[in-house]
Amino acid sequence: MRKQYYVYILTNKTHSVLYIGVTRDLKRRVYEHKEKFIEGFTKRYNVDKLVYYEVGEDVMGAISREKQLKDGTRLRKIRLIESMNAEWHDLYEDL
Repeated sequence: MRKQYYVYILTNKTHSVLYIGVTRDLKRRVYEHKEKFIEGFTKRYNVDKLVYYEVGEDVMGAISREKQLKDGTRLRKIRLIESMNAEWHDLYEDL
């Protein structure tokens, strides 16, 4: 079985905050954000809505992509989200 790595974007209810992360287990990681198990930015700003993700098989590629997304403008991130999820639905239940 090949390993999979996920680069993901979370937001809050008003879509005013975007958070980008990378993980091997997307469902578990988003669950941790939703349950506020993780101290820090996402807990403080109620960021727990999965609106975008990509899947890859290379950890270095995933980390590189995460950095690329973080360096992009907010508008670029919004366009990326809307290219996959125009309505900004929470994709967590579909995992």
